[in-house]
Amino acid sequence: MAKVTDIVLWDKPGEKVILLGNQAIARGALEANIAVYAAYPGTPSSELTDTMAMVAKKAGVYMEYSTNEKVAFETALSAAWSGLRAMTAMKHVGLNVAADTFMSAVGMGVEGGFVIMVADDPSMWSSQNEQDTRVYAKFANVPVLEPSDPMEAKEMTKYAFELSEKFKHFVILRTTTRTSHARGDIVLGELPEEIKQAKRKFGNFKKDPSRFVDIPANSRRFHPQILEKIEKIREELNECPFNWIEGDESAKVGIIAPGLAYSYVKEALHWLGVENVKVLKLGTPFPVPYGLLEKFLDGLEKVLIVEELEPVVEEQVKTWAYDKGLNIPIHGKDLVPRVYEMTTRRAVEAVAKFLGLETPINFEELDEKYKKVQAMVPPRPPSLCPACPHRNTFYAIKKAATPRAIFPSDIGCYTLGVLPPLKAVDTTVAMGGSIGVAHGLSIALNGSVAEDEHKTGKEKKVIVATIGDSTFFHTGLPALANAIYNRSNVLIVVVDNLVTAMTGDQPNPGTGDTPHGPGKQIKIEEVAKALGADFVEVVDPYDIKATVETMKRALQVEGVSVVVTRRVCALHRIGELRRARIQWPLYQVNEEKCTGCKICINAYGCPAIYWDAETGKAKIDELMCWGCGGCAQICPFDAFEKVREGEI
Repeated sequence: MAKVTDIVLWDKPGEKVILLGNQAIARGALEANIAVYAAYPGTPSSELTDTMAMVAKKAGVYMEYSTNEKVAFETALSAAWSGLRAMTAMKHVGLNVAADTFMSAVGMGVEGGFVIMVADDPSMWSSQNEQDTRVYAKFANVPVLEPSDPMEAKEMTKYAFELSEKFKHFVILRTTTRTSHARGDIVLGELPEEIKQAKRKFGNFKKDPSRFVDIPANSRRFHPQILEKIEKIREELNECPFNWIEGDESAKVGIIAPGLAYSYVKEALHWLGVENVKVLKLGTPFPVPYGLLEKFLDGLEKVLIVEELEPVVEEQVKTWAYDKGLNIPIHGKDLVPRVYEMTTRRAVEAVAKFLGLETPINFEELDEKYKKVQAMVPPRPPSLCPACPHRNTFYAIKKAATPRAIFPSDIGCYTLGVLPPLKAVDTTVAMGGSIGVAHGLSIALNGSVAEDEHKTGKEKKVIVATIGDSTFFHTGLPALANAIYNRSNVLIVVVDNLVTAMTGDQPNPGTGDTPHGPGKQIKIEEVAKALGADFVEVVDPYDIKATVETMKRALQVEGVSVVVTRRVCALHRIGELRRARIQWPLYQVNEEKCTGCKICINAYGCPAIYWDAETGKAKIDELMCWGCGGCAQICPFDAFEKVREGEI
């Protein structure tokens, strides 16, 4: 069976294959003869970046895992300034990180095509907010292409490069979790000769300070030029192949649906058995092509706009209709919810209300049945994996600092430390925010060590921040420098599992690995020492006693302490062992020693340990035990015993 990475590089024009939406975008970028790709992984965009990493060398494409989205954006942007086709990808909140450059550089334009793939996450399946990238695009006057299925995602990627190059302007390819993670039929197109021959492409940067130096004198020129350019692009999109009108031309009612909402609307109309409706399928939610809109609205008596999240299309359509003096009722967010992702049910209910029809299913009755069933099903909250080193780190922090301490944390799988029984996460805001928040709390509650007033005689509030290795390099460095510079009084624990685990085991500066060849490993502890931290040590969290003692010593220091708990991600390691067919240790409970104290469950919380109500003893699920031995270290009665040796 062919691997996905092989399929993405197949030189078989016309061949039909099945790919994820993100993988289809990677293929589209290759068919468009991309030269440079840079990104920081973020779900739901990660598969695009990982696919590019795996095929880049074979395609002659320079690909890098950048330290954050801003750096990735600037890397790709510079390549586009040099005449190369370049792309960056990120999740929606990643655009916040890149926003400074994104907003400032729009007026400078590009020479080679520059595509910014942004994956939004309606319903926040793996995100801390539900922002709509189309609002950002409208703010910056950057056109947005939004595919309705994986095949369209591939073709739109190619079109995005062409559109960007034609107008020398940024283009956003906006997906959502469903389009990024859906699988669909993809018809392969032609691969350029340079891609097939793995020929690395190099550009040429022509110096032009009047264009590339964003001082106010230049920026004043840029703004009107941007506004003029976006209107030219709006005109161009009247002929965009991803925008069209379909349905009964004599219909008096119409529905406008951008991106994936179009697929849901089509399903809803079929389900409701409705045919006398005209549909405007929009692949370009911003800017809405007014020429096509005018043609669509001709003869209609009312319109419904079905879109996820913010009323981006709705506002444009209503503004244009008002300016034109059109007295047509236009519905949108009065019938379509503004929160969470679009579903078939939501589309059916909105269309049914709009057309005055009954839904084919009594959804309210289903809701009542769901509530009854839900009450009978035990909750299954997410948890850290068995043998996860972060569990030991959090356990040690609680032992050393006591539960009265305050625990700011960050974005990563370690955020699950918020759940019982660990309860070692009190705040999480954004990437790198743990250190900034910890510093702010220290100043607010204890004062800076540099202040004479900080010795109040009151008991010092203990503040322990946790941050991952990839996140540390992403946005933790400036916050750490700030805390050290301003003489904060905090303990910062960097949970280093030697991989960017939450988004798919990508490398980062702490690993030293890169897709384009050997990189240079940057040691977190060396960075902390160089910045001037008052205490720096590295410890293996699988040694719980040593970890607790290290934390206690760090907490005695006045100033900024940094403890790096380093142990490879358990899931990553077990995967390696399985592929190598190597066994790992296995533990069991000695029932004669187990007193039923439940410390292993109520304080430690490894999912491989469960309570046997019949025996009144703890037990280990052998299929879930990954042999870290943490249970044996925390049990006061030595009831956990190793029954199989192995590599860990």
